[in-house]
This record gives sequence, C-alpha cells and structure tokens, in this order.
Amino acid sequence: MYETVIRHCPLFSDLSESDFQYALRFFSAETRSHDKGDFLNRPGFPLPAFGLLLEGNVQVYMVDIDGQEMIMANVAVGDTFGESLWYLGLDAPVYIRALSECKILWLNPESIRNQTLHQALDAQFASRFTAMLARRTLSMNDRIQILSKATLRQKLIAFFTQYAQRSGKNSFTVPFNRSDMAAYLGSERSALSRELSRMRNEKIIDFHKN
Repeated sequence: MYETVIRHCPLFSDLSESDFQYALRFFSAETRSHDKGDFLNRPGFPLPAFGLLLEGNVQVYMVDIDGQEMIMANVAVGDTFGESLWYLGLDAPVYIRALSECKILWLNPESIRNQTLHQALDAQFASRFTAMLARRTLSMNDRIQILSKATLRQKLIAFFTQYAQRSGKNSFTVPFNRSDMAAYLGSERSALSRELSRMRNEKIIDFHKN
C-alpha cells in the first residue's frame, strides 16, 4: 500500500523488486501505527530506530529552559526523522510527536552502525544512509541561517526564500500553522502576525492561511 512512498525515499529509490525486498530486510523495516498525540521517542533514552513517515504528520521539537517549545522540523509524508540520533546512539533533549494518526516505517539497520557489511548492496545502502545524514546537515544549516538573523523580518525573508528556492516558484505552501511557524522562528505568534501583515501591506508578500 505504501510502496510508492517508500520508493520515493533515497534509501529505497531506483531498486529492482528483489533489491527492494532485500533493502526492507537490511533496514529491519517495520510498519507501525501511532495515535494523534503519541510521543515517538523517550527523552533520556537513545532512539532505537529512525522513521520514514508513510501517513500523517510528525513534529520534532525541543523545550528550552523557560519551558518554551522550539520546533526543529515538521516531517512530511515520505521524509525521514531521527536518523542522526539513532546512528549516534545518543540521548538528546528532542521530542518527536505525532500531530495526527500516523503510520511510520521504522528502520534499524544495525549492519551500518556496526560496520558489518557483507554484500555489495550493503555498501550501497550504507552510502545512501551517509548521504542522507549529509542532507540533514545541510537542512540544519538552513535553520541556522534563519535563526542567525537579527530581526524577525530578516528571519521571515530567509525562511520564505528557502521555501521559494525549494519549490522553484514564488508561490508555495509552508507546512506550519501560525503558532508553529512562530515557534520555528523563535518568535511570539502575535509578533509574527504583525510582521506578516506589515510585509503584506508593503506588498513584499501575499498569503492565505499557510
């Protein structure tokens, strides 16, 4: 049912049917359902597997010392999450939460972490996983570029520029509601709404919902 979504992931793309089935075994793939509001990790414990979202919405966030949530990522269908935490086997103050009913393909390729690769395909999958970690690093660099800006407007311009570049268009959908977007940018919702309205009045942007 979810094979198209799975094959879209770089770990599983462009594989023959036999290699695809082998890949599922190599990555110890297991599909599980989760209810809305479920936490998908246990802060204080290493993540036992990383996920590929098949259906639903997942959010990754941190809580600062004042108890404020800072959203690290909204995970879209077909995206992975938690791969760096899984690979390093580290505890981190990160919460992974299901925003809706979800189906997740959990992956735990211990052969990669243990460096026990026996076949040519094993090495190929390890290389794909390494490339995935590199892309995650680039994604975090995008976030740093946003948060390093001095003003909320500068953060918004950097944020919108990144989405425009990814979509290749001037019109795009942002995967956040207003509150979550404020949390992602490290701002208050009211301040964000005011700045968005100013930017629209100045004809820098236009928007409807998200």
